[in-house]
Amino acid sequence: MSGKLFVISGPSGVGKNTILNRVVESRDNVQYSVSATSRAMRPGEVDGKSYYFVTRGEFEAMLARNELLEYAEYVGNYYGTPLGPIETATGSGVDVVMDIDVVGALKIRQRVENAVLVFVAAPSFDAIRQRLAGRGDVSADVMQSRLERAKWEYSQAGQYDYIIVNDSVERATQELLAIMTAEKCKTMERIHFVKEEL
Repeated sequence: MSGKLFVISGPSGVGKNTILNRVVESRDNVQYSVSATSRAMRPGEVDGKSYYFVTRGEFEAMLARNELLEYAEYVGNYYGTPLGPIETATGSGVDVVMDIDVVGALKIRQRVENAVLVFVAAPSFDAIRQRLAGRGDVSADVMQSRLERAKWEYSQAGQYDYIIVNDSVERATQELLAIMTAEKCKTMERIHFVKEEL
């Protein structure tokens, strides 16, 4: 059975990484998608695990060869999702999970027909405000910008296959695991078991 690509989005502060870390820790056949970037490696980062670190020219060559599912340029550096490692993993039965913004997720939907898009929401919009304020790491202007971005992201949630409300990390993790299991039980994934008996 082949693996699937699970694309996770949601506003900043909603707990996506915490949920994904628990999912990856709890299942053997799940791995993270590793992005490529043209930015320099930072202390403590590992090539092939933190990112695939490439030069700007190498990144542009990947673009020319259509090897990226999606990409963006941010503060003078490229960031993108290489398709090859995802195809290799899913082809060998491994599920791939990735945390990506809404724009990137919708681009992936156009390239990977069977990608499963999951939107993670907070129990209320006020909860996002509180979580961002609780971090204490951004100015009021930046926080307002993130809240406006979150409102726009919420407006796009209807384009996703599933919505998880993260009112409890444990429950949200279990819901994502349930979605991953359900996707493997779809008729097209298992019809061969039935046809073999005919």
